[in-house]
Amino acid sequence: MGKKKITIRKADGNWSVRAGGAVLGESANALELTEGTLPPVIYFPRDDIAMAFLDESTLTTHCPAKGDARYFSIVTKSRTIDNAVWSYEDPVEEAARIKGFLAFDQSDVVTVERI
Repeated sequence: MGKKKITIRKADGNWSVRAGGAVLGESANALELTEGTLPPVIYFPRDDIAMAFLDESTLTTHCPAKGDARYFSIVTKSRTIDNAVWSYEDPVEEAARIKGFLAFDQSDVVTVERI
């Protein structure tokens, strides 16, 4: 089975990410990555995210289509959400546009939405 096709484009509009009631960031420069038939993932420029909420974790993963990801946990006043954020620091060529951007694992406590 070959690599899934990846499409990266500028995400339309402004996007926000919230966790535990805190706004972690808003961006007009987010990217939308589509991989195969998976739902699109929004990637935020690091400069648009309050990095003080993020704590680098020891988790790393490898994706043949994107490269090696490193993870961060989100630390809010009320809780820590483990490994909820990932970033490709040195992605493969096809995914070069997301280098250093941050993606968030949406859940009942982490919300990524167009605003």
